[in-house]
Amino acid sequence: MAETGSAPREVRRAAVAGLVGSALEWYDFFLYGTAAALVFNTLFFPTFDPLVGTIAAFGTNAAGFLARPLGGAVFGHFGDRLGRKSMLVITLMIMGVSTFLIGVLPSYATLGVWAPVLLMALRIVQGIAVGGEWGGGVLIVSEHAPDHRRGFYSAWSQTGVGLGFVLCAAAYAVVQATTSTASFLAWGWRIPFLAGILLTVVGLVIRLRVMDTPAAQETAAAPKPPRMPLVEVLRTHPRAVLIAFGARIAENGALYIFLTFSLSYADTIGLDGGVVLAAVMVGMLCESFAMPAFGALSDRIGRRPVYLGGAVGVILWAYPFFAMFDSRNPVLVFVAVFVAVVLCHGAMIGTQPAFFTELFDSRVRYSGVALGHELASMVAGGFSPLVATALLAWAGASWPIALFLIGLGVVTVVAVAAAPETRRRHPEHRKEAAPACVQPQP
Repeated sequence: MAETGSAPREVRRAAVAGLVGSALEWYDFFLYGTAAALVFNTLFFPTFDPLVGTIAAFGTNAAGFLARPLGGAVFGHFGDRLGRKSMLVITLMIMGVSTFLIGVLPSYATLGVWAPVLLMALRIVQGIAVGGEWGGGVLIVSEHAPDHRRGFYSAWSQTGVGLGFVLCAAAYAVVQATTSTASFLAWGWRIPFLAGILLTVVGLVIRLRVMDTPAAQETAAAPKPPRMPLVEVLRTHPRAVLIAFGARIAENGALYIFLTFSLSYADTIGLDGGVVLAAVMVGMLCESFAMPAFGALSDRIGRRPVYLGGAVGVILWAYPFFAMFDSRNPVLVFVAVFVAVVLCHGAMIGTQPAFFTELFDSRVRYSGVALGHELASMVAGGFSPLVATALLAWAGASWPIALFLIGLGVVTVVAVAAAPETRRRHPEHRKEAAPACVQPQP
């Protein structure tokens, strides 16, 4: 069967657009989670006990994850019917404006109960935007990429996720280093949110220059494009949706424990939060460049072995991760984060774009990828810091959180083990019917 893919120049342009656009969009999304761990409990929930206030702050963070499937459904529908590019422009604009508005939102001391209400509303808008962005950001790269290098090229869209977190953490580190504690609580925390609007403009310029994918153009020009892609993907690809959902559970749930909850946990055990933030920044920066390596490895040996390696790693590293944190030794903390983020999480997220792309037919791919991805984000990513904080409050120790991580890993191992190997598929030439979408091409 003939090789698919766009011209090399367009592939590189799509990879850059995917990387930069996702970096800026996820910078905005990660800002909220970091602020929830550091300041929102004090500014928006001051009437609660500190630990309860942290739970409430993570609860508003979870609201954004609850909204992500809605964004995936809406933008997946129009992305399958009208193309990927226009949806990516719209979602980036929505994310940039909502992030800026969080930066100017008065606190509880000024607005009273309306402050947390408006905060949650803006977080929901963020969730809708990022829920629609991920699928399109991945497909704009993976559908341009040649078959034999789809894993490598599409992983660059995930590199943007890692760099987005690094930008977020760096912004907070600079602000904290240059302001007093009082100034940071009063106004310093707002600076990274306000800067997001400038970064959004940069992202828009880059995304407007990339062409839509050949698969999207072909579907949009077809005599009968799918009227209801979401309904069609559930009818023709139910197994693929479930596989994508299960594969995301450990990848997403563990990530937010490693990144967001770890900052709160450090404060609870008396560990310097600056050490953890630095460890997370280094880990995410290293992971950003490990992702394409894992994607390239999946081009050689298959998607399933690489993805399974990361999921098994989460299971094996759950207890050592918290044991190293409990030691309060900065070197061990760096090792704990590096292994968890770069090796365990990196193997999964670096393989995920190509793996999920190849599970679905191009007519309904945006909807299918977004649905499986965002449902898992809602269940695992949105609630994992909340569950971890509640478990810590209940047990006063980390062991139940480690068990929780192991449970997430088991779910993903089962899902990926049940998946077909997709590496040798040519997704633009597959049949529409469900049986064809679960059998690899010879």
